Amino acid sequence: MPESGHTWRKAFKGEAREAAHVRLWTTGRVTHPDAPTVANELYLSILGSGAPAIEMTLSTAGTRIRITAEGPDQLTVLHSHGPGWRIVDGLSIQSGLTTDGRGVWALLEAGR
Repeated sequence: MPESGHTWRKAFKGEAREAAHVRLWTTGRVTHPDAPTVANELYLSILGSGAPAIEMTLSTAGTRIRITAEGPDQLTVLHSHGPGWRIVDGLSIQSGLTTDGRGVWALLEAGR
């Protein structure tokens, strides 16, 4: 039996002040206490690359939450694994670069 879930997508302007909106948007959709922090760090990774717009995606399946931030261009190592990556790595069960190299993602598990 497949796990059911939801997916939400929203494009945010590539501006630092949008980070607060990303955290609120995340909080309004998932209840994991670390999700807003992880979403914020992923957003900031893409923001640091100079992206004019950043698409955020939240996907749930069972007890898992996948958060993705994507921009229009390929990321450098600095932006895909910069200073905020320690936070993402510490709060998620898995994380990485999207297959096209334009985004970063993290997987959270309820109860962890």
